[in-house]
Parts: sequence; structure tokens; C-alpha cells
Amino acid sequence: MSFLPLMKKRVFLTTVVALLVVAAIFGYKFFTLRKAREAMASMRPAPAAVTTAAATPQTWRETLSAVGTVESFQGVTLRSEIEGRIVTIAIRSGAAVKEGDLLVELDAAPEVAQLKSLEATAKLAAAALERAGELRRTNTNTAVDLETAEAGQSQALAAVEGLKATLAKKRIVAPFSGRLGIRQVNIGQFLNKGDAIVSLEAIHPAYVDFALPQQELPHLKVGLGVTVTVDAFPGRVFEGTIEAINPRVTDTTRNVRIRALVPNADETLRPGLFANVRVLLPTETAVLELPTTAVVYSPYGNSVYVVVEEAGPNGVKTLVVEQRFVTTGAKRGDQVAIVKGLTAGDQVVTAGQMKLRNGAPVTVNNTVVPANSPTPKPAQS
Repeated sequence: MSFLPLMKKRVFLTTVVALLVVAAIFGYKFFTLRKAREAMASMRPAPAAVTTAAATPQTWRETLSAVGTVESFQGVTLRSEIEGRIVTIAIRSGAAVKEGDLLVELDAAPEVAQLKSLEATAKLAAAALERAGELRRTNTNTAVDLETAEAGQSQALAAVEGLKATLAKKRIVAPFSGRLGIRQVNIGQFLNKGDAIVSLEAIHPAYVDFALPQQELPHLKVGLGVTVTVDAFPGRVFEGTIEAINPRVTDTTRNVRIRALVPNADETLRPGLFANVRVLLPTETAVLELPTTAVVYSPYGNSVYVVVEEAGPNGVKTLVVEQRFVTTGAKRGDQVAIVKGLTAGDQVVTAGQMKLRNGAPVTVNNTVVPANSPTPKPAQS
């Protein structure tokens, strides 16, 4: 009779003990987790090493950018105006020539012989005219005889001059000073009228043609300065001026074509090169200048990390970063203009941003800093 209550009592005690053990385990786990969280909360990540630069107030001249093409000051492909066999080639491909220098000479032997005959005929016509004039003074001949003699002499002289003009075309000379291209003829070759001989380019100075949108027309005028760079010669800047602005806006693109004149004494710029052109406008803008590496570009906005001091729990000041969104302006070499979002003197992180987040502690080490030049040059090997 007493066995059943005893069993119930044992089950009850066992259950209570089990619950107490489970509660103790959960309590211990909760206690240790809370302590771990508190310890982690009190711990701070090690400061990241960064380089910084001060946002410097500067005055930048406003510019307009475009892509253009280098053109020769004068350029032509020389062609034969007359048929003939080449007897002399006085040129070397790529050589510099002066105006009037002989380039190619064609065989002129038949024309030289014919010229002697025509000159003799002209001399005879001159003598006939002289006799007709003497006879007319004595009324021995008629006025018609004198007029016929005058016409004969004029025709003879015209024939001589015409043949001399043909002979001159047998000697192909440089129409202006410049540099030759690759010759396309050989000695002994027979030239037909219009056959190409060689190209001639005058490339000092050089032209740079480019286009800008029609809305920029109010800012453009002849005489404005330009700077030109080409990929073939990185780091070199060519300076010139706007020489002409096309009076017509292109119908398809609504752009206006512009031509700049650029000195090219060493003939570095060659016709056909792509050129990056910046038109220097007379207006200037106050900006804050930073190295381009300082800006973190992203689809939702460009930002920088500014180094600020923060007071710690014991009153010790530490350096942390504060992310700020900025509005960027023009670029100039390794530099970028900040037009909004910073104040002069702000210390901005220029390297090491990838490991930062807002409020992260940092240490500044400016032993090695990014390039910060308005006119960078390639490294010399």
C-alpha cells in the first residue's frame, strides 16, 4: 500500500534535481556569454595605418575638355601634272625639304628640242615684224601687213611660253617647306597625269581640331589658351591658342568645331594623333584641393574619410575617421577639386580607405604618400 506514494516521491525529487541542474547549466552559460559580450564591447580594433593630406584651398581656372585630332599646318600629296618618264629623284623618304627644292624630274629632251625650234621661229617673227614696221613707215606696205607681222610674233612668243610652262612641270618641286612622307615612285618609272609621287607635311606649327557642345559657345573666343596631351607622349603638355571657331554648328551632333594652333618645333606632334584638349577659360573658381586617391567613388555618392580626434573613456584622445560625402569638381593631374562637403584644413585619408569604416580608429603614417602633382610625369626606368 505504501510502495506507490514512495515511487511518486522519488520521481518528483528526480525531476526537481534535473530541472535544477539544467537551470544551473543555462545560468552558467548565460553568465559566461554576458561576460564575453561585455569584454568584446570594451575591446576596440587595432588602429589602421593610413596616410593623410590636408584639404588645401586653391583657385583653379575653369576649363573645357574635349578629344581632338592633330592636323598638319599644311599638307598635300604631290602628283604629276604631266606624263613623262622619271630621270631624276632628288628626295629621300622622311627628309625635310624647303620651298622650291627639286623633288622629281621627268625626261624633257623632246620638249627642249622643240623649244629651240620655237625660239627660232619667234626670232624670225621678230625680224619680220621689224621689216614690216620699216616698210610701213615709208608707206611701202599696208597696215594689214604690219598687223599680220605683229600677230605672227605674238603667236610665236606664246608658243615659246607655253612650252616653257610644260618644261617647268617636268620639274616637280616642293610648294612649301616641310617633311616628306614615303615616296611612291622609282627612277625610270613612267608617270601618268595625276599619279601620286610623295606626301609633304608642314607640321611646325601644328593644328589640333576638336569639337565642343553648342552650349559652350558663349565661353569660347579666338585667342583663348589650350593645353594638349597625347597618349604617345605621356606627361608632356603642349600649349597653344584657339585660332578659329567654325561659324556653323554641326547638324547631327550640335557641336561646334574649333581649331587650335600649337607650336611644334621638334615635330613631336604628328598628323592623325588623338589629342586630349583643355580650353583654359578666363574665369577662376575657389576649390579645396586633394589627391585623387582620397576620394572613394561609389554609385550612391563619392565620399572621403576625415581624421578627427575623439575623447576616450579615460579622457585620452584618439584618432578616428569620419566618413563624409563630397561633391567633386575638375581633375588636374593627380589632383581633384572638392567643391562641397569639406572645410579648409581637414585632414583627409589618402591611402588605406579599403579597411576603414565610419568611426574606426587610425594611426597616421605619412612616410610614403600618394602622388599629388598637377602635371605628373611617367617614372623614369
